[in-house]
Amino acid sequence: MATEAAPPSAPLFDAGLHARRWIDDYCVRAPAADMLRAGSPAPWRAMFEELAAVASDDLGHARERVQRHAADMGTGFRIIGEAEERPWPVSPVPLLIDTGEWAGIAAGVVQRAELLEQVVADLYGEGRLVADGVLPAALVTGSPLFLRPMVGLTPPGGLHLHFIAFDLARGPSGEWRVLADHLRAPAGAGYALENRLAVGRTLGGLQAKLNVQRHAPFFAAWRAGLAALCRRTDPRIGLLTPGRYNPSYPEQAHLARYLGLLLVEGADLAALEDQVYVRTIGGLKRIDALWRRLDPRLLDPLAFDTHSQIGVPGLIDAYAAGNVVLANAPGAGVLETPAFHAFMPALAQAVLGEPLRLPTIATWWCGGEAERAHVAANLDTLTIGPAFQHLPFGLAEDAPRAALLADLARRPQDYVGQEQVRLSTMPVVIGDRLEARPFTLRVFLARGGDGGWVVMPGGFGRIGEHPEATASVIGEGLWSADVCIHGPEPVAPVSLLTAPDSLHVRRNPGTLPSRVADNFFWLGRYLERGEALLGAIRVLLGHSIDVEAGAVLPPATLGQLVGAIEGAGAAAHPATLSRAALTAFAKQAMEDEGYHSVARINRHARTIGEGSRDRLSADMVRLLEAPFPSQRGMLERAGSLQRRYAAIAGLSAEHMVRTSAWRFHDLGRRIERAMGIARAVRLFGMAGASIDDLSTLLDLADSQISYRQRYPTGIARVAVVDLVALDPGNPRSIAFQTERIGARLAELPVLSDDEMAEPQQAQATALHAIVVTAEAATLDADRLGDIERRLGMLADAVARRYFLQGAEPLRATGLTLA
Repeated sequence: MATEAAPPSAPLFDAGLHARRWIDDYCVRAPAADMLRAGSPAPWRAMFEELAAVASDDLGHARERVQRHAADMGTGFRIIGEAEERPWPVSPVPLLIDTGEWAGIAAGVVQRAELLEQVVADLYGEGRLVADGVLPAALVTGSPLFLRPMVGLTPPGGLHLHFIAFDLARGPSGEWRVLADHLRAPAGAGYALENRLAVGRTLGGLQAKLNVQRHAPFFAAWRAGLAALCRRTDPRIGLLTPGRYNPSYPEQAHLARYLGLLLVEGADLAALEDQVYVRTIGGLKRIDALWRRLDPRLLDPLAFDTHSQIGVPGLIDAYAAGNVVLANAPGAGVLETPAFHAFMPALAQAVLGEPLRLPTIATWWCGGEAERAHVAANLDTLTIGPAFQHLPFGLAEDAPRAALLADLARRPQDYVGQEQVRLSTMPVVIGDRLEARPFTLRVFLARGGDGGWVVMPGGFGRIGEHPEATASVIGEGLWSADVCIHGPEPVAPVSLLTAPDSLHVRRNPGTLPSRVADNFFWLGRYLERGEALLGAIRVLLGHSIDVEAGAVLPPATLGQLVGAIEGAGAAAHPATLSRAALTAFAKQAMEDEGYHSVARINRHARTIGEGSRDRLSADMVRLLEAPFPSQRGMLERAGSLQRRYAAIAGLSAEHMVRTSAWRFHDLGRRIERAMGIARAVRLFGMAGASIDDLSTLLDLADSQISYRQRYPTGIARVAVVDLVALDPGNPRSIAFQTERIGARLAELPVLSDDEMAEPQQAQATALHAIVVTAEAATLDADRLGDIERRLGMLADAVARRYFLQGAEPLRATGLTLA
């Protein structure tokens, strides 16, 4: 008898079911003005279905996944006053805005950008707004951001503003208002890009489902707009950074890499005859434009702050001559101050003849009598803050009322009162559920190739920590969100990558600033120095402390090994050679940062890595920034460190393209290794050396296996010295290092075309000749000391030739200007 077929089983996992449950549970608790509740449900449902497909029913997993993608890209930031970077906090839930609502926002910010451009041009030009009474003179000249040296100066191309940002807030009734203008050095565009990358890797199908507008066209337009203002058809453009201690340095490095800009610091640049040059290993190379992230008052000590140590003397003269573009123009930040917000409605009418499409939050500048009285009478309902600097909203609310009123009466022009801003909320993952949190939106604008404003479709959201917060500042406990502008029309897959058949192929990696070459040289030296010191510590631990390692070294050899570690400045000499004393000595040499320990050397390497993010892979940066091992046993910690050094060496050898940066890195390694081996041979390989001395030398040179394979009958001094010092086939020998040093120097640029060797090349050739003509039987301490001294002189010669810094003559003989 036939049996009835069983109905098909339901799918084990239904992403739509999870998405509907999340949304229903959230909407019961969220405020009515929440972005999810107030918007169309279909896009949010599609987004949460995509999230469920990735995280199943575990929202916490989704948060960890998107955070891991951000960490893989090296995204981080630093709070001012903190030494360590924090991971960039990304929410897995993007903010969704449809194209209809976004069109109104974009039109409003473009109008505001045009207004600000005309106002700043007037303030530093004719000054009609002050003369006609539209603006009080004290509002302008009393601002610390007004730069008098810029008055009357016409910027290249006649434009002051090139890249700006606005912080927007969405009110409970759905209206958008401007919280702040960012005109000096707007931060966050790189974070918006990284948020998109992290969320895109997590929610891979969202782009196609919602037709999310892409960021790449905005960045392409910005790069084209900056190039269009330059006087050369193939300009050299740099991103001027304050350096790695700046809170948003990781973002700056990411932007420079993404846009193909040269990441430079003030010390990398020099002004000469109204031109600006970058100091490179090939001489001075002309810079045509700088996207500056440096405080304008620190740009040029000859024009602004004379105490600035990070600016470029003469930069403003070159700017005034039209030979370098600065984005944005110094002095534009005068319009950033909260006091200016009080005058924006009047400025829109006076300059544009129309009201603001995006209103500014209501602001009263206390420099006017009526405004001061209004603020004093409404202290309980207004937020009181400084007039000429941005601080988190509400900081002045906690000031004693009497003291605030007294200071307000004494210096009213220093204060503003602003309405307390209530923010709309959006969903964010807290724990394992969705919670409503207030947000603000940072929107970015840049000038395109035609000089018009282009708006980044989205920007990034900043999410408050508490449900009742009125504004948010990125910090502990806060999150950022990708902002997706979606609509019914398909979006073309635009990328910054050039069409495959239109790109001119080249193998020149581009300009290498002298500072970067210096960093890579010392990165190689520090890594080699740390690995050599760790090797000595491991020999000490294995032969004198670990009872299972075999024979203990005799006191004479042990004393010399201790002396080598002490001579490196890694630890203080132990009182005795007892096991306990040597254990403490080894621990100090590994971990005590009061000495030149392995930990301290690693910290120096990490510092260089942090400042070279634009040229190092994320894997390399992660290895350099990894915390010091914490295993219980010292041998285990030492082994962990050794494996880390081996991984870094492998990345350097097999994954770094053979550019000049790699050549300096390798050059530093070779010089440091040759010096270390020369010292080791002098200590453990001279006439009268014991078997234990020679075995220790083989350990320090990592050549035990090579020696045993070559000489199975036993250890002999001359054979050991030949292998460790003079064998050109041993990658640990001095001869191998000197040959590679000469090769690296031959590959670096020279300043003259007479085909004569430069000093560093001549010194390397002479050193290699001494090594390859030496014989192991007669290689004595004096010869080894001379080799070590020559290596030090060679390192100094490399630094003098390639690492141009400070006050070196800009017209040095043969110096190339290009």
